[in-house]
Amino acid sequence: MNTFFIGAAQLNLSHTDNFDLLTQKSKSYVARFPYLEMLVFSELAVGGGGALNDKYYLDRYLEKLSSLASELDIWLVPGSFYEKTDEGIFNTSPVFNNKGEIVAKSRKVFPFLPYEIEVQSGEEVCVFEIPNKGIMGVQICYDLWFPETSRALAAKGAEVILHPSLTDTCDRDLEKSMIKATAVQQQCYYIDVNSGGDQGYGQSVIVGPEGELIHEASIGEELMLVEVDFDRVRRVRERGVKGLGQPLKSFRDNENIKKIMNNINNEQYFSKLGRLEIPKKEKNNE
Repeated sequence: MNTFFIGAAQLNLSHTDNFDLLTQKSKSYVARFPYLEMLVFSELAVGGGGALNDKYYLDRYLEKLSSLASELDIWLVPGSFYEKTDEGIFNTSPVFNNKGEIVAKSRKVFPFLPYEIEVQSGEEVCVFEIPNKGIMGVQICYDLWFPETSRALAAKGAEVILHPSLTDTCDRDLEKSMIKATAVQQQCYYIDVNSGGDQGYGQSVIVGPEGELIHEASIGEELMLVEVDFDRVRRVRERGVKGLGQPLKSFRDNENIKKIMNNINNEQYFSKLGRLEIPKKEKNNE
C-alpha cells in the first residue's frame, strides 16, 4: 500500500481570532496521534466569514504557520485566509510541507456571490505532490458546487481532494450529497472539513474513491482520522468503480464532450437568468 495519514480537524470556532486555538489543537493532535502526516482545517478558520479586513489577512500569519508546520513535522492546510494582492483580494488556502515551506496556494475560483463580495476569482485550480506518495488538490467551499472545478483537479492528477468549507446554512445536506457524487465521479478521496461552533454546522465528511462514506462528523468538535491509499485510487481509476464505470477514461476519450463544453458559454439561456444578486422581498400583489 502507498498510504498517507491525514487528520481533518472540525473545530468549534468563533468569529474572532482563532489562531491560538488552531495552534493548540494542532499540537495536541500530533502529540496524541504521532503518526499524523497532515492536518487540514476549515475555510476561514482563523477569522471566520467576517474576516474581510486586514487583521486576518494571510500575510500576517504566514511565518507563524510555517513555524507550526516545521515544528510539528507535518503537512499543514490551515483552512483559508483572505489574501490581499495587487490584483485584488482572494480567498486563499496555503499548503505547507513538513519543513514549513509553502508548496501551493489554492485561490477560490467561485467566491460565494452575491454574498462574498469584493473577493476575486482564482484563475486556476490547485494541485500539489506529496513526494513518493501521490497528488492532492484543494477545492474551497463553494467551488464544490461546480463540477467543472473537480474535473479540472482530476485532470491535473488529483487523487485526494481537500475541501476546507464554512457552511452555517440549511443547504449543508445538499453539500454532503455533492461530496459523495464528486468522489465517485472523479474516482478519488474527498476530505471535506467544515467548521463548528459559531462559524458552521459541522457535519464534515470523508468519502472514498468508489463513493463509500468513510466518516461523517457530528456538529461539534471532532478530529477525523483517515489513511488514504493512493494505490487504491489508481486501481479504481484503472479498473472502474466497483469494476464498472470508468468516468475519467470515458471523459478523456469522448471528443463530443469537448465540443459540448466549448459551446456552453455561447448558450443564450444563461443571459435570461437575470442579475446575480441577493433576492429581494417580493411584494404582495393583492
